[in-house]
Amino acid sequence: MAARRFPAEWEEQQGLLLCFPHNGKDWPGKFGAIQWVFVEFIKKVAAVETVFLLVEDKAHQEKVTELLEIATVKMENVSFLFQKTNRSWMRDSGPIIVKNGDQREALNFNFNAWAKYKNFKLDKKTPSTVAEHLGIPLTKVTYKGKPVVLEGGALEVNGKGTLVTSEECLLHPSIQVRNAGFTKADYEAVFKEYFGVTNTIWLGDGILGDDTHGHIDDLCRFVNADTVITVIEEDKNHKNYAPLQDNLRRLKKAKLEEGSPLKIVELPMPGIIHFDGLELPASYANFLILNKVVLMPTFNDPKDRIALDILQGCFPNRTVIGISSIDLIWGFGTLHCLSQQIPL
Repeated sequence: MAARRFPAEWEEQQGLLLCFPHNGKDWPGKFGAIQWVFVEFIKKVAAVETVFLLVEDKAHQEKVTELLEIATVKMENVSFLFQKTNRSWMRDSGPIIVKNGDQREALNFNFNAWAKYKNFKLDKKTPSTVAEHLGIPLTKVTYKGKPVVLEGGALEVNGKGTLVTSEECLLHPSIQVRNAGFTKADYEAVFKEYFGVTNTIWLGDGILGDDTHGHIDDLCRFVNADTVITVIEEDKNHKNYAPLQDNLRRLKKAKLEEGSPLKIVELPMPGIIHFDGLELPASYANFLILNKVVLMPTFNDPKDRIALDILQGCFPNRTVIGISSIDLIWGFGTLHCLSQQIPL
């Protein structure tokens, strides 16, 4: 059987999977604003590659099309898919597209709403809808005869055999348990079989307020095959300071698949964002790599410019563009969480 490989996000993409928001409960009080933020998000993506856009039905498509046309979105780069969903977080409910030899394969990781919410039955249909639209075979991921639950936001790869994830998300014994009884060895066996990963780097805890309980795409991201960018909290009195320093120490000790050390770039955290009594999990690490550009969430913060400059230094051949995410983050996620790349 041909070996599978999980392509890195910077490898050439056919397009990007998105789902137009329709569930106001994910952004209570801000849903009107969210739709226009999303239109701008789609506009930036459609300028450089295809947007595979999930909408509920033909009537929803007509409403969304009207919004996109008002904003002069490049409509020839928008391909609609029809499916009712519970939420719009395609990084987690959508399929992960891997290479299986020379062919593409869509992996269904049995989404269960982060082992936290009960309403996810509609979202479970997303992998099959996307695979059928793309004409790609779909595989339901199992291990020792049982379904495996994983989300794309928990997985970060360099396309060469190394994966970074967090212990808080995948190994906590009692909070949001995806796969009861799973050990590091079990996860690493799944990573090897389905992603071709031979080297896993385990970080510790995620950031405060993260609804997913430790997703890596708010913490640490590969920017090329041997370099990661990782978030750092500068305020020693903030609860994120110690866990993020621990993650930095782990990265400094880590090795790549061929045994060399990681190159590490530090990225600041934005200032605290409070809304309706909650501290929101805002992170510049939730950026999105596209064919010609990188989209980075911004938060009306003085550190936005610093983060944009750092990220531009990591992507000399791409233009880094800020997308205002001060409203998006009220849904506990931003650009990377909402999307899933479709590699060629």
